[in-house]
Amino acid sequence: MPGKRILLDDATWHALNLLGRDRMMDFQELADEAFRDLLRKHNRPTDLKSALRQSAGETATVHKLPTKRKPRNRDAAD
Repeated sequence: MPGKRILLDDATWHALNLLGRDRMMDFQELADEAFRDLLRKHNRPTDLKSALRQSAGETATVHKLPTKRKPRNRDAAD
């Protein structure tokens, strides 16, 4: 997973640290949630499935593929 360093002022860091303790989350979990919310706010997909649906368009029809059946054992019928 790619990583980046960020700089936060002391007040922001203390507020995030307190929030993380209150919600029993570490900084990475808080950052993941914040970035997911930011992407959702700007209508950007957060995973492959939603990206494919968005690229197909609103009116695209979703077709379910038939499930594969196990071949019947002909020896058992004899």
